[in-house]
Amino acid sequence: MLLFVMRIIPNNSSNGLGPEALRRRGLRLTGPRRLILEVVQSTDLHPTAEWVYRKVRRRLPRVSLGTVYRNLRLLVDEGIVEELRGSPGRHAGKARFDGNASVHHHFTCSDCGRIHDLTAPVDPSLDRRMAVRTGLSISHHRIEFYGRCPACQARQGPRRRARNRR
Repeated sequence: MLLFVMRIIPNNSSNGLGPEALRRRGLRLTGPRRLILEVVQSTDLHPTAEWVYRKVRRRLPRVSLGTVYRNLRLLVDEGIVEELRGSPGRHAGKARFDGNASVHHHFTCSDCGRIHDLTAPVDPSLDRRMAVRTGLSISHHRIEFYGRCPACQARQGPRRRARNRR
């Protein structure tokens, strides 16, 4: 049984990944950049760039979609926001963004496409063990789980797995 823990996203300014992280890296803290960071870090929905754009436009009506994309790219490049690619569901093929900078895993519902943060323990020795086993130089890893969330299971009932027929 999969257990989801719903929580309030922590204010990432306390872990050094808020607006001051941009200043420390020598980057200007423009109004749109600050607001884009605030929007991404204030939700656990793992939004698309278009979703962030709609939220930012409520407060900055003249901001362009291009500005949102450029700033999201900068935040990803600086390691302040994580980019999640290739989710199934209604957002298939669209990048999603995670403002939660803590090390964690994800579960993606293959029906609705919602991404959930999993707070299960992360094994920090996995990189080292795989490097020893394979001879690869591993810098980090990401584990993603896929399946159906409880809401989709309740709406559509259980699905049976297709058997491989030869």
